[in-house]
Amino acid sequence: MMDALNAIAGLLVRDLRGFFRSRSQLYSSVFFPLMLLAILGAGVQDGLDPRNIDDYVTFLTPGMIVMTALFSSTFSSATYYQDRDSGVLRVLFAAPHSQRVVLLGKTLGSVVIGIAQALVVLGVAAAIPAIKFRWQYGVAQSVVLTVVAVVLLNLFLSGLGQLLASRIRSMQGFHLVMNLVLFPFLFFSGAFFPLDHLPIWLKLLGRINPLSYGVDLMQVALYARNSDGYFGVPLDLAVLGVLAVGVFYLGTSRSVSLER
Repeated sequence: MMDALNAIAGLLVRDLRGFFRSRSQLYSSVFFPLMLLAILGAGVQDGLDPRNIDDYVTFLTPGMIVMTALFSSTFSSATYYQDRDSGVLRVLFAAPHSQRVVLLGKTLGSVVIGIAQALVVLGVAAAIPAIKFRWQYGVAQSVVLTVVAVVLLNLFLSGLGQLLASRIRSMQGFHLVMNLVLFPFLFFSGAFFPLDHLPIWLKLLGRINPLSYGVDLMQVALYARNSDGYFGVPLDLAVLGVLAVGVFYLGTSRSVSLER
């Protein structure tokens, strides 16, 4: 019995030491719930006033498309760890191509997957009678604007995922950091409640949040009526374009380690 208890205690101490040594896991487990409490508490209280929003189901759809791109890019970027741990990445890097070519091919894979999944959600949502898209620029132009937003968001998110994967050694740490960074981004992007009537501090966070511009661009195309959106289409396109190109370039040009 004593030997069993000593073994259990030894394993417990080992896991506790690993937890406290993993700063990403420690920080995310504490800060993530606190951020959600602050963001969702203020957003639901002030942003979902019935006087401030019309047809919530249709309003929510652009945010769901952004969330699809977010999840797809996150999980697709995690294949870097599977390839590294299985030895596939070492084999790919041994090919007569630069490391950047390999990373570009892998990252483009996550971009294409994210775009396809987001467009499937858009198509299904458009076929649901309860969701009444307003297509304020006409169906064709609104669809083009939405596709542009989806492509730019997936380029940005896939590049960001690869950039983080090249710096974080473990898949567990990668997922924790992605949750810590991207989920709060999603919640104060205007995906779940409009930014117009939120407290000043949440409006400021919304302005520096890259996802806000993708959500705004899709809401202009699909939801808003005779409106230029919260930021305006030119600013949405400019911010998303610069971030998509810049972050995607950084994510695919950074050297990566094959060590765990």
